[in-house]
Amino acid sequence: MQYNKNFKQRNSSIQGLRSFRDTLPKKIKKIIDKKGHIYSETLNNWKYIVGDELFKYCYPKSFKNSNRFGVSTLVIMVKRGHEVDVEYSKQEIMDKMNNFFGYSVVEKLKFTSFNDETEISNVETQTINVTNNKFKEKIKDVKNDKLKKSLAELTRVFREK
Repeated sequence: MQYNKNFKQRNSSIQGLRSFRDTLPKKIKKIIDKKGHIYSETLNNWKYIVGDELFKYCYPKSFKNSNRFGVSTLVIMVKRGHEVDVEYSKQEIMDKMNNFFGYSVVEKLKFTSFNDETEISNVETQTINVTNNKFKEKIKDVKNDKLKKSLAELTRVFREK
C-alpha cells in the first residue's frame, strides 16, 4: 500500500502489512497512551481487584485521568440491587487498584447501576421488529444466541441504509 507524501499522518510511503497502532491517528494514539494502559489493565485484572463475589455484579465502564480540574475517576457499572455491597467495599477497591499499579491511580469511584433483565428484553424486541418474516424464521433456527443477535443487528443496519 502506498500513500501520498502530503498526507498528514505519514511522512513516507509504507508498503505491505503494518501494525494496527500505525493505522491510528496521532490524537487517538495519545489518548491510548495516557488512559488506555490503566483501563485495559483494570479490565484484565478486575476479578483479582474486586474479588469473586463482587466480580459477578460489577465491571469497570470507563476511566477518567486526573487533570487541573478534577481527580482520576473510575466509573463502575453495578447490577441493580447490589449497589450497597459495592459501596461498602469502595475503599478496598481503591486500595487494591493503587497497590496493583504501585502508585495512586484512582482517587474517586463513581457507580452507575444497570438493570440486566430489561437490556436483554429490549434486544429481543428489537430483533422481532426489525427483520422481515422470511428472515425471522431463518434467524430463529440458529441455536447460537450471540450469532442470532448479531444477525438481527445486521438486518437492522442493512434496512436503515
